[in-house]
Amino acid sequence: MVLLRSHIGQTLRAARRDQNRTLRDVARQARVSLGYLSEVERGQKDASSELLNAICNALGLSLSIVITDVAREISAYEAVKLVVVDAA
Repeated sequence: MVLLRSHIGQTLRAARRDQNRTLRDVARQARVSLGYLSEVERGQKDASSELLNAICNALGLSLSIVITDVAREISAYEAVKLVVVDAA
């Protein structure tokens, strides 16, 4: 099953790590709690559009780019399907 929140969290975490920033730093700048940001990154919480936008702004990312990247990841995930062929 594809969970949108998991892919969003992975994308945000990757961006934060690429910038060598801490959860605390990004949470402070986005004005969200450290625990909440951690849960979003781990795919345990769905971020509202307002909070997702605040996190993206804190990371210097555009919301549209994050959503596009996530859509590509989900599309690639959905494209990988195994087909069982009955040899009989």
